[in-house]
Order: sequence, then C-alpha cells, then structure tokens
Amino acid sequence: MSASIISTQSEETQILITIQHGQSMLEFEESLQSELNAAGTLAMGQQLEYMDTDGSPITIGSVCMSCKRKKEPKVYETQWGAVKVARNVYQSNKGGGTFCPLDQNARIIVNSTPAFARMVSWKYAQMAAPQVEQDLLQNHGRKSSRATLRDLADVVGSVAQIKEEKWTYDIPELPKPVATVALGLDGVNLLYYEGYRIAMCGTITLYDDEGERLYTSYCAAAPEYGKKTFTTRFSAEICKVKERFPDAVYVGIADGAPDNWTFLEPFTSYDVLDFYHVSEYIAEAAEALYPGKKMVGERHAWLKETLHKLKHNEGEAKRLHRKLERASPGNNRIASLEKLLKARTYFKNHRHQMIYPEALEKKLPIGSGVTEAASRRW
Repeated sequence: MSASIISTQSEETQILITIQHGQSMLEFEESLQSELNAAGTLAMGQQLEYMDTDGSPITIGSVCMSCKRKKEPKVYETQWGAVKVARNVYQSNKGGGTFCPLDQNARIIVNSTPAFARMVSWKYAQMAAPQVEQDLLQNHGRKSSRATLRDLADVVGSVAQIKEEKWTYDIPELPKPVATVALGLDGVNLLYYEGYRIAMCGTITLYDDEGERLYTSYCAAAPEYGKKTFTTRFSAEICKVKERFPDAVYVGIADGAPDNWTFLEPFTSYDVLDFYHVSEYIAEAAEALYPGKKMVGERHAWLKETLHKLKHNEGEAKRLHRKLERASPGNNRIASLEKLLKARTYFKNHRHQMIYPEALEKKLPIGSGVTEAASRRW
C-alpha cells in the first residue's frame, strides 16, 4: 500500500497516494481503486479517532462515567475496507455495563459506518448475500463476509421497521375527489429450507365517482410464518387512509380465501368477490356440463352467456347456484363431477359476495387485478 498520511492536525488529515502509469487501462483502474480504498481506510481511521473522547469523565443523564481503559481495537467496516481502531470504553463507579462513546458518536450499526450500512442494505434489497459479496469485490474492490452482510442488513431492516410506525406515506395531489377506496390482499406460499412461509401483499386503491382509478398504494411484509406482521402493518395503513377519506365508500375485493374476508370485513361496507376467480370456477362447471371436443361450441356459448348474466342481472348468482345444484355432469365422468362439486361449493360459500350488478351500478370495482399483479412480483 503506497497511500500514506502526510500530516494530521486537529481537524484535517492529508494523505498521499501514488499511482503507477505504463500499465493496461484495466490494471490502472484496479490499481487506482486499491489506492483509493487504502487512502479511504486511513482517513476513516483518523475520523473515527477524532469522534472518540479524549478519556475525560462523561455524564449520561445523571450517571457519571469514567474511562475504564482503551479497549482492544475494534474492527469497523467502512466503504473502503476494514479499519481497526482502539477506542475508549466507559463505566460508572458502581460497575455494571460498559459504554463506548465512539460507537454512538459515529452512529455505528453493528460494526459498520452509516454509509457502508446504507450501501449494503440497498444492495441486499436487490440481491442475495452471495451476489452482494461479489458486487462489493468486483465493483468496489472491497472484501466482506456474507455473515457480516446478512447481520448488517437484518439490523438496518429492523431499524426501518421500528421507524416505519411513525412514517406517513403521502398520497399525491389527485385530479378528482376520492369516492371509493378498494382494499385488497393476496398471499403466496414460498418454500424455504425450513418450511413454507407466507408472503403477503395488500393494496389500497382510490377511485373517483366514475370508477376510474386515481392512485394505488401498496403494503407488504417479508415472508413469515402466518400473517401477523403484515396484518398489523396493513391495518395501520388502512386506518390512515380512513382518516384522510372518511366519507369514501370502502370496498373489500379479494379471492375466496376465508382469511382475506376475516381481515377485510371490519373495514368495508361492500365485499366483492374477484370476478376473474369466479369465472374460473364457472369455466370448470362448463367443462363438467359440456365435456369433450364435440361440445366445445356449446361449452363456450354457455360460459359466455353465464358470465354476462352473472355480471349484469340482479339475483343471477342465486339462480346460477340453484342451476348448478340441479345439474348433472356430462357423461357422468368422475372428473366432471369433481369440477361441478367444486363450483357448487364455491357458490354456496361466496354467493353473497357476487354483487356484480349492484357494484357496476355504483361504479365499484369487481376485479382484484391490481392486488394479484403486485402479489405475483414475489
């Protein structure tokens, strides 16, 4: 390392770096990066020492503390590399835990400086630990262990979650007043090495009085066992929106998962089952009633007419349910019977949420595409 400190005064440090020319451009760039990293670690060492105390007694609240000793040097992770610094450690005259002013003054996170913690947490949000490790090495000439990267990202994430309780997400200026607020949520089971976890996503969509979407905000949580973190966070966001738009009509829109409706119903005046999910069950009923290639024409015609009636005719969900209860599967095939039974059960459980004619008349949404699209990003 050719980087060296020329002089150090109370509030500044001068560092000399020397770069050799006469090599390939890539070699020169790598050499320059290495020298800049070396200069950076020297400068950070000086800055960390500058932010430490001089060893004089300090008072924290009503507790007087004196410098116990210069503790064994601690390794601090910085943008330019690891820096080893011996720092003052304090303790009260009554004993107990020790306190390191340097860590507090420099806002150290685990053992990393703020800028390095910000760099790693941003990269970790985009990539897995092995890729972050390689990115730091390839693009910054900076070695770091995966364990350090994971620990640092976990702590930054925890701090962000704690502070998030006080954050408010500004809704931009909208061209029209908000008449309807649609609440949706969906989840995806993700397989981890120790088992499945649920990744949840919620949406809060604002509509004008013509049913045109004005804005959507999203809420999610990292995959977890159950949904507690997500539901707590999403509930808080819904309450904020209700405070902002108390006179809007609130509509819950989701698929048929029972947990979705257990969560949504306390917040909504209308519950609308996603029309696309209903159409999938009706399509299976169509295959059961008109099976095989020879009946493809009748099947498509019945499906089209049934979906149109369900969407536009009042009371059609009840009438269709009765038809499905009385219907017999074509050719009495077991597969057809299973599809028909699934459709019957679905209508029995959710017929009361198939209020599509009323929803269309009141310009309420009947599809949860916004939520489904967000959920699939997992």
